[in-house]
Amino acid sequence: MTVELGIILTILSLIVAVQGYQLNKTKSIKDDGKQAAEVSAQLHYISKGVNDIQIDMKDIRLDMKENDQKVQEVVQRVTRVEESAKQAHKRLDKVEGITHEN
Repeated sequence: MTVELGIILTILSLIVAVQGYQLNKTKSIKDDGKQAAEVSAQLHYISKGVNDIQIDMKDIRLDMKENDQKVQEVVQRVTRVEESAKQAHKRLDKVEGITHEN
């Protein structure tokens, strides 16, 4: 039996084409896996950043509460000082009134 050269080349071409398709499909799957891993890593870093921001916000809130308490203490002290100054002025006015009468 004689097999024509064209038929052999056609069969070889089909075999090469099928193997090329399978190789390309495998490469595509590997690329998809690589991209999925990169996306997963990026999401992990983003998630970690968000958690860090949340922790920082909690710290900021605590600092703000402490500052609010300190401001309230200062306001109370200023109020006491103002009242004390008023009383001192009243006493001075009485002393001046006594000295001006004499």
